[in-house]
Amino acid sequence: MDVRKIIAEIDAKIASLQQARAVLIGLNEGAVEEKPRRGRPKGSTNAARAAAAAKAAAPRVRRKRRNLSPEGRKRIADAMKRRWEERRKAGSKTARKAAGKKEAAAK
Repeated sequence: MDVRKIIAEIDAKIASLQQARAVLIGLNEGAVEEKPRRGRPKGSTNAARAAAAAKAAAPRVRRKRRNLSPEGRKRIADAMKRRWEERRKAGSKTARKAAGKKEAAAK
């Protein structure tokens, strides 16, 4: 084959691909409508104030989370169980007193 003929075919193929690309880009731009942006519009008069507020809030540093050892977790769990038990006992005493008062009032 002649080299010139091959180059001409390649150029023709490139031109057709570029045309197809342009058509696809046109379809894509026409089909997708831009949604309105959320938030503060660009060029807002309060932009300087918002930037200053953002700058003031920026240097926040997160504190390192503290880890609880399994022993410490067990101590806390045991203490809570004792507390709940005491509350149950105290609740049953007050319930008995209230029931006694109701019976006395009914007589």
